[in-house]
Amino acid sequence: AVVYDVGIRSEPEGRTGFAHLFEHLMFQGSENLEKLAHFRYVQSSGGTFNGSTHLDYTDYYEMLPSNALERALFLEADRMRAPRITEENLLNQIEVVKQEIRVNVLNRPYGGFPWLKLPPVMFDTFPNAHDGYGSFEDLESATVENAADFFSTYYAASNAVLAIAGDLDVAEATRLVERHFGDIEARPAPPRPSFGEPDPTAERRSEYTDSYAPLPAVASCWRVPDPIGDLKAYLPYVVLAEVLTDGDASRLQQRLVLEDRSATSVGGYIGFMGEPFEVRDPTALLLQAHLPPDGDVDKVLLAVDEELDRLGSEGLDVGELERVAARIGTHLLRDVDSVLGRTLQMAVVEQQRGGNGPGANLVNDLPKLIGEVSADEVVAAAAALKPQRRASVEVIPGGKQ
Repeated sequence: AVVYDVGIRSEPEGRTGFAHLFEHLMFQGSENLEKLAHFRYVQSSGGTFNGSTHLDYTDYYEMLPSNALERALFLEADRMRAPRITEENLLNQIEVVKQEIRVNVLNRPYGGFPWLKLPPVMFDTFPNAHDGYGSFEDLESATVENAADFFSTYYAASNAVLAIAGDLDVAEATRLVERHFGDIEARPAPPRPSFGEPDPTAERRSEYTDSYAPLPAVASCWRVPDPIGDLKAYLPYVVLAEVLTDGDASRLQQRLVLEDRSATSVGGYIGFMGEPFEVRDPTALLLQAHLPPDGDVDKVLLAVDEELDRLGSEGLDVGELERVAARIGTHLLRDVDSVLGRTLQMAVVEQQRGGNGPGANLVNDLPKLIGEVSADEVVAAAAALKPQRRASVEVIPGGKQ
């Protein structure tokens, strides 16, 4: 896997969706490979591949038999050296991305909810608030020169982490890495800007009509501590999200779905893309609920406030913290159980927390660190989720079938 330190928040104004568009371009051939050759080389080896764009990084991976390691390294090095950025490829991928937006956002129920809908309510600055999929206008105005500049700025070896895992000899793998990546032009990594902005001082609300949504829905979020700069303060919010929404015994499942019947389902997580340990500051704790046809959003939000207040005043139930910590630990271990999952997560964590930080070792330490979060810390986190710090977006069903 190769992870580049560039994502949705790196996009300049007027270029919404460009990080994702460029991810597509990286599969359209490279210095020594014609279009679709990357696909053929991986698939003919019995492998799979993909890439994805996130708020703070973009990843690419190949999963192949161990005897095809050198092939994968060649493929990644060749496009790191020089992807084929042509007018034909750009125009083609603009249309592909537009179709992806139609399928995933515009023409489906709850498309982009809440990950595209909440940020512009919570945040004020362009990097944090804009549409990461991009507007058609911005996508259609992209040029080859824009793509070349984006590559030159962000797709440097010094701005990437390469991770390899599996049945391999480390010394031989290192030799192959040096063989294929060693002659790539050294370019400086771009300075990483701070995307921080002040916490809201008053509640923020928004709503929109979804023509395809059959039922109303609401999502809310609150800012949380810096996941990298203050991990100890951040972890209680990870636990709190699970206390509130994970499983039938969770507090909001019990209150909203089973007791009040004011919601048909609830969910909660950290990060707008649900990646609590693969995101930089600023990020948020999100809660979302789908409501019955006659559902009352204000009633749901009031119940959430009451449950947070109750948690703050009464504390956690006996055994509740231990149960939730065990569930989170199980999820964390399951996420890295596969070779691919472990490789990708270690690459991202090394990218964001390397240098003077714990780097990829944090992946192994997380279950233990979660287990060290105290009940008092979770209660304090709940007390911090005040209505005046909340941003919410309501989905109004439009009735189109």
